[in-house]
Amino acid sequence: MLDALALSLNATAVFGFIVYIAVAAALFALFQFIYTRITPHREFELIRENNVAAAVALGGSLVGFALPASNIIAYSISVLDFTVWVLIAAVVQLLAFGATSLVLKGLSARIARGELSAAIYSAAVAISVGLLNSACMTPAA
Repeated sequence: MLDALALSLNATAVFGFIVYIAVAAALFALFQFIYTRITPHREFELIRENNVAAAVALGGSLVGFALPASNIIAYSISVLDFTVWVLIAAVVQLLAFGATSLVLKGLSARIARGELSAAIYSAAVAISVGLLNSACMTPAA
């Protein structure tokens, strides 16, 4: 058992983990920053005011982003490959919010007012798009 652990925790594997988790964390933070600047409502201000709808909607978008990002890590051939595909996943997630805003008129205002139904729908779309996005980002071979 110790031999298997030593083999698994070799310097190359640990270094790879550190690089990928650092890049993933940076891209996650970047996505969250861009997402919260693009949406008309101010998520963190609303969350600080205990607006559950804002937390649900933002949480759904973050999960929707993390799903394909995790799949991309599993299948990527390099950090650059991972970064490019994660940026594509981020754009898809931002487009999903835009499309949801078109379908559900006044989405941001409804979230700002604390309407959970709008936030849950927004989160469900974001997570669903994340799942579909993740499935599409696998090797074709």
